[in-house]
Amino acid sequence: MKKEYNVGLFNECFPPVMDGVSVCVSNYAYWMQKMVGDVAVVTPNVPGTDYSIHDFDVIDFFSVPVPFRKPYVTGIAEIDPAFLRKISRSRFKIVHAHSPFGTGQAAQRIARLQNIPCVATFHSKYRDDFSRVIPEKHVVDLLIKRIVSFYEEAAQVWVPQASVEEVIREYGYNGKVEVVDNGSDLCADYPEKYFVEARESMGIGKDEFVLLFVGQHIWEKNVKFIIEALETIKGQRFRMFFVGTGYAADAMKELVSEKGLDRQVTFIGNITERERIKKFYAAADLFLFPSLYDNAPLVVREAAALHTPALMIHGSTAATILTDDENGFLIDNDIRSFEAKLLELIADPERVHRVGVQASRSIVRSWEDVVGEVLDRYNALIASRTMIARP
Repeated sequence: MKKEYNVGLFNECFPPVMDGVSVCVSNYAYWMQKMVGDVAVVTPNVPGTDYSIHDFDVIDFFSVPVPFRKPYVTGIAEIDPAFLRKISRSRFKIVHAHSPFGTGQAAQRIARLQNIPCVATFHSKYRDDFSRVIPEKHVVDLLIKRIVSFYEEAAQVWVPQASVEEVIREYGYNGKVEVVDNGSDLCADYPEKYFVEARESMGIGKDEFVLLFVGQHIWEKNVKFIIEALETIKGQRFRMFFVGTGYAADAMKELVSEKGLDRQVTFIGNITERERIKKFYAAADLFLFPSLYDNAPLVVREAAALHTPALMIHGSTAATILTDDENGFLIDNDIRSFEAKLLELIADPERVHRVGVQASRSIVRSWEDVVGEVLDRYNALIASRTMIARP
């Protein structure tokens, strides 16, 4: 007997592997299951993970680690016999690929076989990822062409932020692009005591200015820039927390020690529990995210949900959602600009808090709201078929 699914969500990573796309897919699945039911996530498996804890189905397949990118995994779904048995008994109304790699390719093959729409979201700067590990430019160009071909086959191509369209255009994609925002699962009206208790639970003094970075510990995210800027202000009373993991984590810790910042900088490691990461956002005064690599970082919106404004690089793809001194802060990609802004903001915490509150009002949407919009878009695509009826 075939299993009928309303939606299939395909992505290369899923919890316990945590990044912005993983969180996005998790929330799509959670809210779609509540709203319409019969949702499946298709993803490479992380050994030892119990996927039965979810209300929706997870159809996983055999994986191998991605070289130099721990904890990421990948795989080819169609070489896993158990996966093939499961997927052969599954029928979808629509599939959504959040990656152009193994799972995305599987989504498109299923869409062709079942004659259903395939939506594809362009999340990342894939050229940067390839260039880091492949020195031959012509090989990188060839891989980018294959990615563009993948998106050209999709029924619709989505981007999570308007500025990301420029990136996919640079890659050579000429088709239509639609903007569908990311959401946040941290939206709420938090009482003032929540923020106070979060700081107290972490042993943070009232007069300590707390800086935070959440994300992959990789050089592409400009984390060295953060550490070098902190060295210039180490005479100030501040605490800095790095949350996450990645290939550069050990080297980052060594650099912090070299700069004499061990007492002020703490590496927390990876956090998968949403309640715990929420406390770090709540305890922070300022979120440091000077990345030129990211397209539409979910962590900036998550920090804003807890009234913590971001400091980002003016002109970067990720920073286009911010207006300087209104819902965030912008600096030049220059260490002196970074230093000057940090000193300025540490001296004026009330200004930082005011901007943080405005960020929570202007760049944060709930995932429930976003997913409602997504389902409407799905239904428009499959209007000639049976609608995904909301109960």
